[in-house]
Amino acid sequence: MKALVLDIGGVLEYTPATGWVARWEERLGLAPGAMEARMADVWEAGAVGRIGEEEVRERVAARLGLDAAGRDAFMAELWAEYLGTPNTELIGFVRGLRGRCRLGILSNSFVGARERESARYGFDTLVEHVSYSHETGLAKPDPRAFAAVCEALGARPRDCLFVDDAPPNIAAAEAAGMSAHLFTENAGTLARIRAHLYTEH
Repeated sequence: MKALVLDIGGVLEYTPATGWVARWEERLGLAPGAMEARMADVWEAGAVGRIGEEEVRERVAARLGLDAAGRDAFMAELWAEYLGTPNTELIGFVRGLRGRCRLGILSNSFVGARERESARYGFDTLVEHVSYSHETGLAKPDPRAFAAVCEALGARPRDCLFVDDAPPNIAAAEAAGMSAHLFTENAGTLARIRAHLYTEH
């Protein structure tokens, strides 16, 4: 059976930059780029599940000198940008494909994403399998991430179409034997999905 695998941020969610990092750097009297320098290892560890949510919160508070209220406000702005707003047209289209093909999500994520995205967008009911990097420890463009999601869906790579908004991930999916489509807008993406499901052999 054909399979469709989608990215979340920039595809199923619209996630434009909100400027929250620059606002916090200014608020804390930090130089531009200082936030990334202080927090890079925490963000990396959270993206592949080496630390949990509570430890993230503790490190944010300690490294930025925030009290509990400041820490909570900081994390709220982080999640506001991370979750963005839903691509309702694409989500509705994918929901209509249930039963016609195997459906999956492959996302470079952050610890806590599954609970928040399931509650807000219902991604756990949209597709059959959601592969989050913070749960698997495998982040795109690692070829093992693509192999794992195909295996989870019981589909051969050549029968899978992968949709992502990052060119390096498109190249990696194709190198893994999948078909791939670079998301820029909905119309072309829906046409590409239809072509994959109904005309390709």
